Amino acid sequence: MGRLIYSGIQSLDGYVADRDGRFDWSEPDEEVHTFINGLEGSVGTYLLGRRLYEVMLAWEDPSAFTGGPPYILDFAKLWKAADKVVYSRSLDRPSSERTRIERDFDAGAVRQLKADAGQDLAVGGAELAAAAIRAGLVDEYQLFVSPVAVGGGKRYLPEDVRLELELLEERRFGNGVVFLRYGSRA
Repeated sequence: MGRLIYSGIQSLDGYVADRDGRFDWSEPDEEVHTFINGLEGSVGTYLLGRRLYEVMLAWEDPSAFTGGPPYILDFAKLWKAADKVVYSRSLDRPSSERTRIERDFDAGAVRQLKADAGQDLAVGGAELAAAAIRAGLVDEYQLFVSPVAVGGGKRYLPEDVRLELELLEERRFGNGVVFLRYGSRA
């Protein structure tokens, strides 16, 4: 059985994107990215909303990163090796390998995916993650808190859910980012 992990980089005030939809302030440096790669190694399947999927398609071609830093190529290889489930009503077909499109989020189907999984699953995209959180499916939260406040935008966590969590790990990075890993108390 796999865990469902919600991991993301957020501002100090709790946003994954600012009011203009920008998230350039959250780009991880080498130290943070290398740490993220270590976490992503346990993920065999990504559950993604359409917008995040379209952003992540840049990682589909590891050869595009040839000559770049090793940690970038490492992440591209992790992405390419994983299965992807994209929740979209507008995409006709996937633009990446190992990818399938689902029209609607089905909590029962995700519960079954977790039960059948030999590796962890990761949910990405704040709206899709909110649906998984509301359904009680998220087992672990991995927050990378950036030392910036953006004043509004898309929240990392939904506003209408109360969560009881247990701190499992914390780490500080040289660029001021703080990693917090929480488990669900269910």
